Amino acid sequence: MGKLAVHALRAMLVGVFTGTLFLQALMVWALVGGKDPEDGSLPLTSLRVITILGMVSVQVAVVCVGRLVSMVRRGTVFSHAAFRYVDGVIGAIVSAALVWFAVTAVNAPGQRDDPGVTVIMGGLGMAILGVALIVYVLRTLLAQAVARDAEAAQMQAELAEVI
Repeated sequence: MGKLAVHALRAMLVGVFTGTLFLQALMVWALVGGKDPEDGSLPLTSLRVITILGMVSVQVAVVCVGRLVSMVRRGTVFSHAAFRYVDGVIGAIVSAALVWFAVTAVNAPGQRDDPGVTVIMGGLGMAILGVALIVYVLRTLLAQAVARDAEAAQMQAELAEVI
């Protein structure tokens, strides 16, 4: 991975992390002291809490991806330590899907006239879970690569003994 790509990715990750922190601060401010047009009605309050939780899942994913990028840059991504961060990304994506399903459930009563919106939102939640499955498949590929790397190192050590 080139230096330019690493710097661009890190800048994007910092921007996303900063943006989510800003959003969380706005949501907390709105919950505790802000004035809202609906006077703290339950759906709006619920959506604010769900937004805060959703931003936490994004932040976890950003931190894990940042750590993986550092491992790639150092050449240590093919190790067992990388699994912790990949598992963190998978967990963050699954929690984001659960948060999206919560948004769908809170929004559903307002969509009685047009239930298609709720169905579409549920489909988007399923798509988010599909992304988690794709990352899980990539985790399996990483496990195979780590095993092959260990096997290659062992074979190289045996070859060095022979020579």
